[in-house]
Amino acid sequence: MASLAPSGPLVGGATAPGVRVPRSVRHLGPNWYASVMGTSVVGTAGAALPVAVPGLRTVCTAVWALSLAMLLTLLTARAAHWSRHRDQARAHLLDPAMAPFYGCLSMALLAVGGGTLTLGRDWIGLPAAVALDTVLYTAGTVVGLVAAVAVPYLMVVRHRIEHASPVWLLPVVAPMVSAALGPLLLPHLPEGQARQTLLLACYAMFGISLLATLVMLPLVFGRLVVTGPLPLALTPTLFLVLGPLGQSTTAANAFADSAAGVLPDPYAHGFGAFAVLYGVPVMGFALLWLALAGAMVVRARRAGMGFAMTWWAFTFPVGTCVTGAEGLARHTGLEAFRWLAVALYVLLAAAWLVAGIHTLRGLVSGALLAGPAPAAAAPASATARTR
Repeated sequence: MASLAPSGPLVGGATAPGVRVPRSVRHLGPNWYASVMGTSVVGTAGAALPVAVPGLRTVCTAVWALSLAMLLTLLTARAAHWSRHRDQARAHLLDPAMAPFYGCLSMALLAVGGGTLTLGRDWIGLPAAVALDTVLYTAGTVVGLVAAVAVPYLMVVRHRIEHASPVWLLPVVAPMVSAALGPLLLPHLPEGQARQTLLLACYAMFGISLLATLVMLPLVFGRLVVTGPLPLALTPTLFLVLGPLGQSTTAANAFADSAAGVLPDPYAHGFGAFAVLYGVPVMGFALLWLALAGAMVVRARRAGMGFAMTWWAFTFPVGTCVTGAEGLARHTGLEAFRWLAVALYVLLAAAWLVAGIHTLRGLVSGALLAGPAPAAAAPASATARTR
């Protein structure tokens, strides 16, 4: 995946005429991890759909395996990037359009780890799945917490920012992914203090991410109202707002699923009520934002928006809304949430296929590994001669 900043081939997937396309990892930024996130959530969200579809779980497990292969490939390539192109890696950290994508590294590790326990266990066995998820969850959580502090710090002291951007949400939503996926490990911990500590730590990360989102979101909407629509290539990033909304709903339902037997009854029942009392209005706002962002995308498309790597923003955030709706369907028993989950999953699968096909095409051509197109030379000034 290429940069979500509006620059040359990093957005549009096309290079300037006559520009040689290099095949190196120099311009491989942390934003590539968004493709891993988007792929993984297709598998995990599909496995939890509240409908019976023959063969769906097998397909979803294959998608999880693909996301694992993508993660390992990107981790290797990014290690080479830091080893061979440290100047560019440091430039990414100092770039306000790129630095927030370090949250994607955390979420990619977490998403693949969660898929390992829900799907990968079918192929690699439960002990191996628990071990792999433990490693990925621990690493993803540490990276996410560091990013949630380090990126805002850089934004304040080093970055020079003109306008708010939806990508600011990426580092602060990472702890919410840890909060939502941590409960999967609870049954594999010793009873008592260990389980209680993890569950309440997940609840604390829920609070970290939620409050940080409440700080960031008004800035993003204020930018839209004051300065108008985003540039065409960046319009899909409006879908990133769905991430903390859907993921927090998913987390609230995961707490309700896991609290019984871990916490005393008053708190366990409280989590059950919280899942519905919090999740329903937040899901309502997510649908409102989905309609608004969708309308903005349609407008941008009519204005000439072509494919850009920002289209990966259509995947993981929508996937979190799928899992949020699935959780509400479990805890309310309402058919409306059941079919909402199915409808959102259809949208997710379609977006993933479109983004994946175009990305594969760009990788084969080499356009997505090229650097920004050089600026056109200014025309030579002509001076009229007078007699």
